[in-house]
Amino acid sequence: MSSGKLRVLPLGGLGEIGKNMMVVEYDGSIVVIDVGLRFPTAEMLGIDLVLPDFSYLRDRVEDIEAVVITHGHEDHLGALPWVLRDLRQYGELPPVYASKLTIAMARSKLDEHKLKEVELVEVLPGEEIAAGAFDIEMIHMTHSIPGSRAVALTCDLGTVLVTGDYKFDQTPVDGEPADVQRLAELGRDGVLLLCGDSTNADRPGFSLSERVVGPHLEEVFARAEGRIIVTSFASNIHRVQQAIDAASALGRKVALVGRSMRKNVGIGRSLGHIEVPDGILIQPQEVEDWPDHRIVVISTGSQGEPLSALRRMAHNDHRQIKLRAGDTVVFSATPIPGNERAVNETIDRLYHIGCDVVTTADAPIHASGHGYAEEIKLMLNLVRPRYVMPIHGDHKRIHLHGQLAEAVGIDPDHIFRGNNGLPLEIDERGAAFGEPEQSGMIFVDGVDIGEPSDVALRDRRMLSADGIFIVVATISESDGVPVADTEVIFRGVPFIEQAEELRQDIRDEVERSLSRAHSDGIHEVDLLQEELHDDLAAFVYDRLRRRPMVLPVVVEV
Repeated sequence: MSSGKLRVLPLGGLGEIGKNMMVVEYDGSIVVIDVGLRFPTAEMLGIDLVLPDFSYLRDRVEDIEAVVITHGHEDHLGALPWVLRDLRQYGELPPVYASKLTIAMARSKLDEHKLKEVELVEVLPGEEIAAGAFDIEMIHMTHSIPGSRAVALTCDLGTVLVTGDYKFDQTPVDGEPADVQRLAELGRDGVLLLCGDSTNADRPGFSLSERVVGPHLEEVFARAEGRIIVTSFASNIHRVQQAIDAASALGRKVALVGRSMRKNVGIGRSLGHIEVPDGILIQPQEVEDWPDHRIVVISTGSQGEPLSALRRMAHNDHRQIKLRAGDTVVFSATPIPGNERAVNETIDRLYHIGCDVVTTADAPIHASGHGYAEEIKLMLNLVRPRYVMPIHGDHKRIHLHGQLAEAVGIDPDHIFRGNNGLPLEIDERGAAFGEPEQSGMIFVDGVDIGEPSDVALRDRRMLSADGIFIVVATISESDGVPVADTEVIFRGVPFIEQAEELRQDIRDEVERSLSRAHSDGIHEVDLLQEELHDDLAAFVYDRLRRRPMVLPVVVEV
């Protein structure tokens, strides 16, 4: 054993599903595993993406030896361009290591952000990479996307194994099951710490094989008389392949809809992960040129994302595909925890249009890419770690993963149920949580990243619920007396009856407020605007029983 201290700091992915990011540090060397994002919740108005708070790394850029990405899903890869774009201000960027498909997806994202200087390195399973105080090895795993890897980081103190997302699928679509032998070898040699996927720790037994989905998709397709719109994760390349195969078997043409769907299928085809029969693909604008019974549309939007193709179709807002009664919409995915409301709203809109909707509750048309409880126990028994830190899950699933570890004989004192920002520190004396580091969320709003304050988000919620009043008062610079009619503008204020009468009442209240301020000797514009704000906010609430944003503007002439 070494006398050094190993530090494992999760910056995302604990207590939540998404934005996975792990910092592993030993002897001054840092390896970052995964740089993921998640999508905003309903109350994050105007926010496009949510990233992990990576400010811990800004002063440590020169110590980062490598960034390792386990696979190409957004919750593990999506934040990479945003993070690297920020960190390059503080030092030279480290190389990024991943499988061939993940590298291709990363390159596509980095090119969009003009980050062409980043070194992207394909790593084969079993290949060892020296990275400062660490040796890095990637182990082939099965998941819902090809090229998924577990990551073994070995230093003088021992080996940390980060599983990434995985399942033990014995009949995967690509015929390449997880490298159980290598996992067992690592367990035999000794694993110091296992950081394991907790996503399905609450589901007993074993997960379905991805291979069973294809025949059931074909059965669902065969029953549909009109057009078929099937939605799945764009990165679930195996699922897209099975949808194309089902369409081909039934003599239907296929249109790919959604930017990420087209991009990922293109990457998958170029690397040989997707085979598309000649002549089967058509452009979305050609859909109307074919009979309904000859069409399958493969679309993004399985999670009800606001700007996704299916969501826009459901709201009759898609430029090329207009849904109608008789269409069958197939959800070949289950909602990520937190997305249930958006998915249900989309489904309800589809029923309103007259579509038939098929979900996983109606047919086995989805297989999770994450192992169930028995597979988590299998991983624990193969690896036989000294310490366990469940990751990639909300607090419930992390707790249940810990129970599974206890069930297979792991010492309860060696199981660490952590939080984002809480480092696990291991040395020759043992393991314990250290002092918390800054963690949390960084928001992407348009093309900029930052930390919109609670005030900003509260203002956005206020605007969305109650609207805004803008009041422009023109006063004399010499004595503060109004010299023109007050202009009153309101936008988004609900249920206003007798609007003109309300405008006049507000003008009268402005005059009374300015008169009181003048009597009190208040002449500065800033102070006048504060007085107007308070008086008008109280007046509007008394009249409407609502709290719209009140924005007074005082102009001196």
